[in-house]
Amino acid sequence: MDTPRLSLHRLMSALTACLLVCICALAIATPASAMEAVRCTGRPNSEDDPTVIMGATQSRITFEASIAEGEGVTQLTLHIPDGTEFNTEDLAVTLLTGDDLMTRNEVAYTETVDGQNLTLTFDEPIVQAGHLNVIVYDVYFPTAGGDMQVEATYSTADGTKDAAVADIPVIPVQGISTTEAISQWLEGQAWVQAWNSNRFLRLFFDPTLLVTSFPVVLSGFFMSIAIVAVSFPLAIPVALVLAFMRLSKFPVWRGIATVYVNLVRGTPLFLQIYVAFFGLPMAGINIPNFPLGVIVMMLNSSAYMCEIFRAGILSINKGQSEAARSLGMNRLQTMLYVVLPQMFRIVIPNLTNEFITLYKDTSLLAAVGIMELVMYARTIVASTGSITPYIVAAVFYLVITLPLSRVTRYLEERTRRGHAHKRKSAPEPEPTKEAQHA
Repeated sequence: MDTPRLSLHRLMSALTACLLVCICALAIATPASAMEAVRCTGRPNSEDDPTVIMGATQSRITFEASIAEGEGVTQLTLHIPDGTEFNTEDLAVTLLTGDDLMTRNEVAYTETVDGQNLTLTFDEPIVQAGHLNVIVYDVYFPTAGGDMQVEATYSTADGTKDAAVADIPVIPVQGISTTEAISQWLEGQAWVQAWNSNRFLRLFFDPTLLVTSFPVVLSGFFMSIAIVAVSFPLAIPVALVLAFMRLSKFPVWRGIATVYVNLVRGTPLFLQIYVAFFGLPMAGINIPNFPLGVIVMMLNSSAYMCEIFRAGILSINKGQSEAARSLGMNRLQTMLYVVLPQMFRIVIPNLTNEFITLYKDTSLLAAVGIMELVMYARTIVASTGSITPYIVAAVFYLVITLPLSRVTRYLEERTRRGHAHKRKSAPEPEPTKEAQHA
């Protein structure tokens, strides 16, 4: 009964013995790794985050691997990631020994560079146990960033050649934008360094900050344009209603419009913004920042445009209205088809000026946290201590205001020429009998 069980036991024992023999043979046949990666890091170089490594910005690579006693390493080759710039002028190679690895031993070597391969040939084989530490300075990782993988191979005195060092950790590199890369390049230019050596020029016209702040401030430019593009068209019908109310024969309508216009025009826009953004939430009325900013700018601009429209309507000769009424038009038709078309032609230059003013006044919204031109510029100024971003913001304002100012002057000249032409083309009145006898 026990014979089959005994045979199975002997078979299992034989298989176990064979397995152990194979494991031992494999262990003997496989050479021990002379070098094992301990660390591979880059030096953080971000001004905003002390742990981030940025591309196209000066850094360094620190490679460290352990060496076993008596291995006799004769050569080490580091393959620097493709696209990475580096030089070996300040290369540092040391062997860290001792129980605490605090003893630094200089290693004599000869270096050769072949493309991205940095080869260190040691004058004498390294037989002492420790950590071989290699530091490559003046490293510039690719602009796009990514996971940078350093590869390493080594050779030993016993005949091992180009054995790979396994498990080398990657170096995470954060990519930078094209403008940041241009700024980094400018920093290394001699003329930029000479320019920035002057304190005034560095504070107000730093070329590196001009480049990097441009795309950031550009976002605020689009926000300012969006606010004006919405609030200005909305202010026109409101202003027309207010103008009609001020011209109304009913004292109530005229009084309401007069009070509103005088109140808005008589108080600073900055104060109106504060009342809207801080007063309304206290009253339980919560409106998102962008719509609230549009509403405030619209209501403020409508008060000024009301006076522009009112003056334009009053400038139309009353004979125009009388002629229209004589043709059978009622008061509404006269206003729509006769008065308003002429009025708009007259007030277009003033409306253009109001648009310019409204666009510039969007800068006041920075005080309540709306990320427009000045707000973005102020954020960069706070982090850099340079006034240059404000200069960039001023350029964005001038990009809109200068062309519109020329348009305004052109329209004013055209209107003036139109009036002069009408006066010349008007027939001269016939002289009276008294004038003829005289």
